[in-house]
Amino acid sequence: MSKDRRSPRETDLSRVRTVPIAIRPNKVRAEEFATAPGADRSFAAFVNALPDVLKAQDFDKVVDAVVQAAKKKRGVIAMLGGHVVKTGIGPILVDLMKRGVITHLAMNGSAAIHDYEIARFGGTSEDVAAGLKDGSFGMAEETGRGLNEAFIAGQAHGWGMGESVARALEAQPTLAHPEHSIILAAYRHWIPVTVHAALGAEIIHQHPAASGAAIGDTSHRDFRRLAASCEDLHQGGVVLNLGSAVIMPEVFLKALTVARNVSEGKPTDFTTADFDMQRHYRPRVNVVQRPVLSGGAGYEITGHHEIMIPLLGWAVAERLDAPV
Repeated sequence: MSKDRRSPRETDLSRVRTVPIAIRPNKVRAEEFATAPGADRSFAAFVNALPDVLKAQDFDKVVDAVVQAAKKKRGVIAMLGGHVVKTGIGPILVDLMKRGVITHLAMNGSAAIHDYEIARFGGTSEDVAAGLKDGSFGMAEETGRGLNEAFIAGQAHGWGMGESVARALEAQPTLAHPEHSIILAAYRHWIPVTVHAALGAEIIHQHPAASGAAIGDTSHRDFRRLAASCEDLHQGGVVLNLGSAVIMPEVFLKALTVARNVSEGKPTDFTTADFDMQRHYRPRVNVVQRPVLSGGAGYEITGHHEIMIPLLGWAVAERLDAPV
């Protein structure tokens, strides 16, 4: 090794050019910071105290979009995954329907099953691992027979799957908790309620009473109903995807393209938001990104359903009730 080895080069920091902080753009300003609890401990004060940055800012924009859609009578489509129902969010959605906010309620098959069991029996969500050992998982007689017979009746009468479930619940002489059923609430308030099945993915498909023809007929009718409701999103509507990672984002994208196909490229200029515990590919591209490329805005709000969706519902209700 050479004895005259030179040291590596170093930049002379005295050559660095600085700029006055007064002309530097800032992403965060003190005026946007959160506010600590004060004398006013109301929910409105809490929402207003959130920092006006990042996801808190996005949350506020989603709330405002829903409120404006309700005031301007634009479509607000709420799409659900099953976990949302079984974490007790039903009363929040029922309230939004009573207020005339939600104009279409769409869900995957598991959400409908959980809602049916809560309304009829007062409980839902079995221990999958335990039932899988002896083949008893998903084999509840009353749930499987009740829902499958509802679909068969729906096929015979030209009802959609959601409507079929609602009618079946209405026909029950006694229900444990009808007040918690989002399907019943939608039906009773003349709001389209649609269920989008995935054959083989739901426990009722393994029941002896299952009819593939009835499942397909009623669910496909609901697909057409969702496509029709998408037309109401034009210029100010909102799509809320609440906890569905695959089924509803896929169904929505196809329903939206049908709506645009028959309505000369409409709807455009609406807001989409995905509320989920973790980020998934399909909600991001099929709900948040692609649908609003022709105009509008999409948001991702990450957090547990049992916290974030009540926050959304309360914030919308508070803003709707606020004096003008």
